[in-house]
Amino acid sequence: MAAEKTPPDSEMRKDDLYLVDGSGFIFRAYFALPQNLTNPAGQPVGAVLGFVNMLMKLLSDFHAPNIAVIFDAARKNFRYDIYDLYKANRDDPPEDLIPQFPMFRTAAEAFGIPALEVEGYEADDLIAAYARLAQEQGKNVTIVGSDKDLYQLVNDHVRLFDPLKQKYIGPAEVAEKFGVPPEKVVEVQALSGDSVDNIPGVPGIGPKTAAELINTYGDVETLLARAGEITQNKRRESLIEHAENARISRKLVELDRFAPRANGGGGLKKLAICRTTKRWWHSCRNKGLNPFWRGWAPPRKQLVLQPLLPHRMQHQQQNTHRYLITNTP
Repeated sequence: MAAEKTPPDSEMRKDDLYLVDGSGFIFRAYFALPQNLTNPAGQPVGAVLGFVNMLMKLLSDFHAPNIAVIFDAARKNFRYDIYDLYKANRDDPPEDLIPQFPMFRTAAEAFGIPALEVEGYEADDLIAAYARLAQEQGKNVTIVGSDKDLYQLVNDHVRLFDPLKQKYIGPAEVAEKFGVPPEKVVEVQALSGDSVDNIPGVPGIGPKTAAELINTYGDVETLLARAGEITQNKRRESLIEHAENARISRKLVELDRFAPRANGGGGLKKLAICRTTKRWWHSCRNKGLNPFWRGWAPPRKQLVLQPLLPHRMQHQQQNTHRYLITNTP
């Protein structure tokens, strides 16, 4: 069996603030494992198991003490007030995933990791807000997630880590993907739109053309003000006719870096693994053990996760005093 990918040690930054896109983890976990797994109460838990696998691998790979998992609070948020058709073409979550949503937060907290959400905001907004706060305090940030909307946050102090590709993303990778630097990504997205999130954009303008226009005119407002200069008839007419859609789209794609902080405004000091888990972790390492080798777990995790795990896995745990959880590829 091929060895599992891990991030290059030379690129790891243990002292970073790690912000995990928990909502992205949920859907990846749901499709990674069979969904016929249930706990003794008959509740579906396949996605929770996949989520725990991914979280364990993340902690094992990075050993980062400053970390938080960020979730979407609900389907509705302030963007629906801007554009009521936002994400209108998305299906409802799978029926067997819905009852698992509260369990993901419980699972994160079982590791002693803060699980954050704020009503009316998306996970990406909270990630943007905490990344800004960290930079203001002189800290570097690693955002664990692959959502394209997170690319706008990248700079010399903020990078992305794609957990699927096991790859870091910095300013150079953003420019290669979008054709513009990170601070101009929202301008490109406003013009090209997004069919997944039902962001209208400007008809006839795709990502490549959008990048060319932004590299020439700088931003959406300047482009719209000078749309009459565009020599291509259809492109010029589309920009003029759909100018308001471009402005609305820009508001939709831009993350709110001043979103309210979770838990009554808690600061960065609260974004860390709890002391009990940290002591257990360091104790294992001082003894030359990997805390997550074959799923070894701290007592708090065992107690909280037991009712979340599939019945067959609980039986294994009773016999071996450990969780035999296999990391997802």
